[in-house]
Amino acid sequence: MKKQQKVIDKIDWTLVLILFLFLIIRGISISSAQTSAQYKGNFVLQQGVWYVIGFTIIGMALILDPSQYRKLSYYFYGFGILLLVGLLIAPHCINTGCLVPRKNGATSWYVLPGLGQIQPSEFMKTFLILAVSNIIASHNEKVTVKTTKTDLFLLLKIGLITALPLALILLQPDLGTGLVLIAIVAGLVLISGITWKIILPLYTSILTIGGTVLYFVIWAPETLVKYLPVKAYQFDRIYAWLYPENYPEESWHLLLSMSAIGSGEVSGKGFFNKEVYLPERHTDFIFSVIGEEFGFVGASIVICLYFFLIYHLTKTAIFTKNPFNSYVCAGIICMITFHVFQNIGMTIQVLPITGIPLPFISYGGSSLMGNMLALGLIFSIRFYHRDYMFSSEN
Repeated sequence: MKKQQKVIDKIDWTLVLILFLFLIIRGISISSAQTSAQYKGNFVLQQGVWYVIGFTIIGMALILDPSQYRKLSYYFYGFGILLLVGLLIAPHCINTGCLVPRKNGATSWYVLPGLGQIQPSEFMKTFLILAVSNIIASHNEKVTVKTTKTDLFLLLKIGLITALPLALILLQPDLGTGLVLIAIVAGLVLISGITWKIILPLYTSILTIGGTVLYFVIWAPETLVKYLPVKAYQFDRIYAWLYPENYPEESWHLLLSMSAIGSGEVSGKGFFNKEVYLPERHTDFIFSVIGEEFGFVGASIVICLYFFLIYHLTKTAIFTKNPFNSYVCAGIICMITFHVFQNIGMTIQVLPITGIPLPFISYGGSSLMGNMLALGLIFSIRFYHRDYMFSSEN
């Protein structure tokens, strides 16, 4: 009994509470979103099944301790690469009757009997976090005297291990997930110990190039069409983001989303009292449902819950005494933060629209299971190191 109590005490109950609150919010939001005439079936029930699977994944994640995850990190990475390669070489079809269907021009899913559609890129995010964290930790352990040369070598290794999954995901094509991988690696590079003499010029150059391209897209698109392999119509999504009123067809989702959120005002219209029709409201635009029905108050509660989650993960990253664990926590923080910022930002015109779901709230099995796998690593870090991290002697 005493041993059982110790095991219970090692579980991160604060994180369990956070996930339980997300489960409630997810159920409320999706139950309202699915009442639109365009949807058939019970999405809430399916999400409940996926949550059960997600918690099962967390339980399975506790079987291994962080040191074992580090030893197996490259195997997880290799497994993820094989899954991504399989999406490109497997026979494709335009329906769900084959292993890899083509959906909206993308081949990003496997169709498995009894499980439905599984998106490997959602799991590749966590596999990449493990692999890059291992590279950084191993490099810093071996290199006792850091120089510009050793830092450039570390940056090269990080770039090489990131390039392969990034390329495979962009070939699907899936720009949204590709951006998530970039955000994860960018955050890990910042805390990797690489000198700012390298990081500052590198990041400044990237921002300058991005800003220059955006400038030409807005003011001189004909120049990009002339010198780059792009078409003028490919810029319409950016124009629709910046000037939605002038591009009503391309910015239809954005205009409806802002109308829904704005009409919710302070306290919202009430549960099930939505009035604005919005396609895909249960997936990418679930935040619009929250904003319309529960207003500024409800949206703020959701954002505060994400802040609480990030704060809790940050505490784990700071107090753990193992560098590999800290890097894993930082990668997961970057992943979740980017997801939240991008998804909410695209619903209110802060950022362009991409197919990035809102973590733990948007409808989707692969996204939820991928995020649960990531948090399973946090549970493992807390479970096996809690006494060391938070003992009164320290």
